[in-house]
Amino acid sequence: MANSDTNFSGAIAEFYDRYFGPPLFGPYGEDIAGRLSGLSSGALLEVAAGTGIVTAILARALSPAVAITATDLNQPMLDFAAKKPGLDRVTWRQADAMALPFPDASFDAVVCQFGVMFFPDRARAHVEACRVLKPGGRYFFNVWDTLAQNPVFETVHQAVAGLYPAAPPSFIARMPCGYTDPALIRRDLAAGGFEVCTIAPVAATWSTSSPRDAAIAFCQGSPLRGEIEAADPDGLDRATEAAAAAVATQLGGSSPEFQTRALLVEATRPG
Repeated sequence: MANSDTNFSGAIAEFYDRYFGPPLFGPYGEDIAGRLSGLSSGALLEVAAGTGIVTAILARALSPAVAITATDLNQPMLDFAAKKPGLDRVTWRQADAMALPFPDASFDAVVCQFGVMFFPDRARAHVEACRVLKPGGRYFFNVWDTLAQNPVFETVHQAVAGLYPAAPPSFIARMPCGYTDPALIRRDLAAGGFEVCTIAPVAATWSTSSPRDAAIAFCQGSPLRGEIEAADPDGLDRATEAAAAAVATQLGGSSPEFQTRALLVEATRPG
């Protein structure tokens, strides 16, 4: 994994929130919140909270009696999230998911939306999630399914890679869509201390204002930006336009709505 794969600093946080934001991540966050509807008190930890998109959904959906702590490795993402209205109930804390700064058995639930793929040692992150859960506590995370199940992801990936054939940027395939094997996920969870888990596909539709907005999201609102700039320091606009053109071709004149699919994983700490 490249060092830039987990770098969501600088302008990336703003572009990430604006161009991905609730339209892409919201339906999956609502799905997780629905699965937590029975949690009426206690404490919830969100890891890899990013700019607080799912945090906001959880804050609206869960009882005020549930204490919410949201963490991320990147302080700029948390700083952006903490400025959003309606999140006063949330405690924000910079933290590494593989070394959580919380005592054992601190939380009734742990949530991670589209973050596990970025962890250098996923099994270790699962160990930490298991450790900070109370016995019987639930662990929810989702990951993107394969490129083939997320055609707009694949289109942008191929368009940008085609610009730099000598060293094609591979971030989208390597990271967002790089943890799709249920058997591997189950093995990692078992190594983390979870005995039983369920994995289910969840589909949603991502609507954007234009094909270019989808291209901006990936090329300027994710660590793909760093790969583009490393290949061509002045190439960000060129790559964005190439991706936008490819997405427009994919749509063939249809409205910019994209079918997406994720895998929702639920595991319970043994009691």
